[in-house]
Amino acid sequence: MRERHASHGARRAREFEAFVAGAAGRLLHAATLLTAEPPAGNPCARRLLALSLARTYADWDRLHGEDPYDRARQYLAARFARAAWHRYGGGLGRVRRSPAGPLGGLTPRERLIVVLRLHEGVAEVQAAALLGMPVERVRTICDRATATLLHPPPGPSRAAAGAKAAPP
Repeated sequence: MRERHASHGARRAREFEAFVAGAAGRLLHAATLLTAEPPAGNPCARRLLALSLARTYADWDRLHGEDPYDRARQYLAARFARAAWHRYGGGLGRVRRSPAGPLGGLTPRERLIVVLRLHEGVAEVQAAALLGMPVERVRTICDRATATLLHPPPGPSRAAAGAKAAPP
């Protein structure tokens, strides 16, 4: 009995290691986009990834044919949303950070939806279900965030640069 249990544990560990070898890079990139950290220094993204992978490993035997990447991505999104909720006083959509990463000018909720929809290719219906929001709200937030990324509002650095470039 012990031998069978040990072999099951070894097989489980090998399967999970193979999954991590194939998926960790993309999941880390998604986590880095979510946290708006620069890719070279992303301790929050790495912690977010580690916690999501640990949860995925804990549930590995219960996946029963589900895509482990989808499950890990769900854990990543949920963990980020929970952390942002606590960090920003209960409001995922209230705080804009200074642009550290490519999505740094977006609110945490906007980053989460943009990463799920545009980077990960999750359908609106699935993103809405994952976030507990109406599909129309997900669509509106994604459209607004995309417009912000394409046409960022002038910030202090742009205004200062414009003032310096203007002739006296």
